[in-house]
Amino acid sequence: MAAPALVALAHGSRDRRSAATVKALVDEVRALRPDLKVEAAFLELSKPDFHTVVDRLVKAGHEEIVVVPLLLTEAYHAKVDVPASIAAASERHPHVRIQASSILGLEASFLEVLDERLRAALADARVRELDALVLAAAGSSDPLANQSVARLGRLWGTHHRLPVTAAFASSAPPATGEAVRAFRAEGRRHIAVASLFLAPGFLPDRAAELAVEAGAVAVSEPLGAHPNLARAVLARYAVGAVELVPV
Repeated sequence: MAAPALVALAHGSRDRRSAATVKALVDEVRALRPDLKVEAAFLELSKPDFHTVVDRLVKAGHEEIVVVPLLLTEAYHAKVDVPASIAAASERHPHVRIQASSILGLEASFLEVLDERLRAALADARVRELDALVLAAAGSSDPLANQSVARLGRLWGTHHRLPVTAAFASSAPPATGEAVRAFRAEGRRHIAVASLFLAPGFLPDRAAELAVEAGAVAVSEPLGAHPNLARAVLARYAVGAVELVPV
């Protein structure tokens, strides 16, 4: 029996760079598991949409599908939009088993990606030593989602022995500019910002703009298509696939 198909489900964006990055990440997943059927899909704003991808997989004969939400925190999209989309797809295809995995989430291995992206940004800025770090994320009205970003920031700061502030592009304070200015008010001048976003788009661009205006010496690119993220996608898929095994 064939392994379940894997649908990597992202939110979607009007920014074309976002969909291109998600598809590049899916290519990384395919490279690690060429035996699997792996597809990218989006909840809104980008194509292909989730239902189109599910319909295509069903037409191709797939009877089991594992959906891995490409979301970094357990907020509204994870709790509402993803379950609603999967429920609708299951209703349209009652003979197909569609299993949601846990979200991509925030793993310690992602800190390696943050460091890699930040080193590239610092090389361009020609800065050797830093006084502080800001971890910039999307932000949510759900405080638990924001707390998960703050926890990752503390872990990152412990590794580098630098103070770290989590900052948010929407829904929660502080904004990246505020976080940078707060560090500068303490006398710190070499402050770098790491972009804890999956892909480029309006929010990461705005976070970067505010950080630079406030005096950040460097702002990294989003996490993007990286093998560490691809491995995390496959780890979530593996758990979801086990859930499909009859007890």
